[in-house]
Amino acid sequence: MKIKVCIHAVIGMSLLCSAGVASAQAYPNKPITLIAPFAPGASADGVARLIARQLSQSLGQTVIVENRAGAGGTTGLIALAHAKPDGYTLGIGATGAISVNRHLPDAAPLNPDTQLSAVSKVADIPLVLVASGKSGLKSLKEVITASHQPGGLSYGTSGQFTSHHLAGELFASQAKADMVSVAYRGSAPALTDVMAGQIPLAIVDLTSAIGAIKAGKVTALAVTGARRALDAPTVPTIAESGFPEYSAGGWLGVFAPAKTPDDIVNKVSSQLKTILADPKVKSEFSTLAVEPAYLGPKEFSAYINEETQKWGGVVKAVGAM
Repeated sequence: MKIKVCIHAVIGMSLLCSAGVASAQAYPNKPITLIAPFAPGASADGVARLIARQLSQSLGQTVIVENRAGAGGTTGLIALAHAKPDGYTLGIGATGAISVNRHLPDAAPLNPDTQLSAVSKVADIPLVLVASGKSGLKSLKEVITASHQPGGLSYGTSGQFTSHHLAGELFASQAKADMVSVAYRGSAPALTDVMAGQIPLAIVDLTSAIGAIKAGKVTALAVTGARRALDAPTVPTIAESGFPEYSAGGWLGVFAPAKTPDDIVNKVSSQLKTILADPKVKSEFSTLAVEPAYLGPKEFSAYINEETQKWGGVVKAVGAM
């Protein structure tokens, strides 16, 4: 009897393993929906459409982009969390919706840790600190000195608790600078006021600022990421400018509903790794002023944990918690 039980157990395990291999081989056998929680036309939406087109080719099935904007990128991810975990609904998540919004008192009902599966990080979104020509500010050292004047130094952002705003708060904390954020509805209006001299500084995405920087309408003081931006290689990082522990910026990743089978997650992630290494894809990313940045499921999950802890501390220091 014991021998029969053992034989049955071995057969059962073999069937389970075969089923797992079969599911990976069979996937996908119908169209996939990629939820983009952004408005059509945004650079992040452009990334979603580029990823969808490339995945369609590599997986041999149509990948359809479905825009579901709202709640700072959270609305679409809530829809993703409630989708069937079979790999046929994926979504794009950004820094705010994944690592920042959960720390806010009026956060939407989404817990990325338990409701989503991280598939791959796909892109970094460079942010840049720019100064008005009328401000006379030419370096971070001058910014810090000017911030110690009565009233501090104001800087524009794309909105309260966006990655732009929190990048500024993190810098102010590390530099012991007195800086006051001014929330705008996006990078474009903040940049407009900097060019007009209405505010001395702004932290904006490089997508919005690169034209004004090249035209000499604003001065790029530093980028906020861990490395120099590909589209602005002469602009130093804040870390290079005397704050080695500093790193901030936006990022985008692909997610699936929680409990999506590992073999499916790994298959999609493997395809994305190949896609992001393609020179033609890198060139297309550059036109969107974002940079390909691949991390696999485990590495991406660890990265999200680090980002969540970091931004939670900044949000708390700002006083939102």
